[in-house]
Amino acid sequence: MMTLHKAVRVIALTVLLTLGACGTSAPAATLVNPTRMMVPNSPGGGYDITARVAAHVMEDAGISGHMEIFNVPGEGGSVALARLMNETGNRGLVMMMGLGVVGSSYANGSRIKVSDATPVAKLLEEPEGILVRGDSPYQTVGDLVAAWKASPQSVTVGGGSAIGGPDHLFPMELARAAGIRITDVTYQPYSGGGELLPALLGSKIAFGTSGIAEYEEQIASGQLRVLAVSSQDRQPGISAPTLRESGIDLAFTNWRGLMAPPGLSDSDRTRLTEALTRLHESPAWKQALADNGWEDSFTTGTDFEAFLKQQESTVASTLTELNLH
Repeated sequence: MMTLHKAVRVIALTVLLTLGACGTSAPAATLVNPTRMMVPNSPGGGYDITARVAAHVMEDAGISGHMEIFNVPGEGGSVALARLMNETGNRGLVMMMGLGVVGSSYANGSRIKVSDATPVAKLLEEPEGILVRGDSPYQTVGDLVAAWKASPQSVTVGGGSAIGGPDHLFPMELARAAGIRITDVTYQPYSGGGELLPALLGSKIAFGTSGIAEYEEQIASGQLRVLAVSSQDRQPGISAPTLRESGIDLAFTNWRGLMAPPGLSDSDRTRLTEALTRLHESPAWKQALADNGWEDSFTTGTDFEAFLKQQESTVASTLTELNLH
């Protein structure tokens, strides 16, 4: 469910993207030739909004021209990933991705891993929030953890992502940091924030874990409260401490980036990286990060490849412990 504010923002940012060179400030040589960007979830979700914001900024900055953004939801991103892998060498396609796609490939038992494609860049990170209904008896994250430790299986946590996604992995790490066995955690997955919101408001779950940006109106109105955020530092506009301020030694972030099909030529990969570097350096992108509560974590090349391998290892370890891999 998108608020009116978010709906207007998404509509305003539905500007189609290309990574070819056009505009007065673009280099004379073609940056890269994709004409399509695949988004592995439904319109209005985190991947979709990120893709459209990036497209809008790149076009306005003269980094890009026209690109079709299209959505391929299903299996937490595994459907889109499989489609990408079938496009070997296709310089006309890129895909928005993130931690949820890494997790889905393991949770669904797929042989395909994100590192099998062509990693291009990590763009941003986004912290998770611990959300409760406005009249919840849990006033602090300490209250919640105390009740959770006393009866782990009776305290249900919900998230807007499938098994292996960030909203699932975060409460597992939270439980581990709080001294709760992750096999005792009762997690209820919902298909995005639109389904998670009524579950929270209807007290179907004790608490929820999700990115907090899409719940701005409910938080401002008092319908929801944020007990803590998973970032290193407090989030602007949110009167909630970090987990570490609350005595829980944990920082956790979701992240998003771009990859291309396997077999992309070195020259095309270089041009694509150059285009995204220009995006990262643009004032409009820095403003978009601030406006959406995203943290800059731009990473390319071998550093991004190493990061993906580390993420795959962490996800595989957690899901194996849960007997889900």
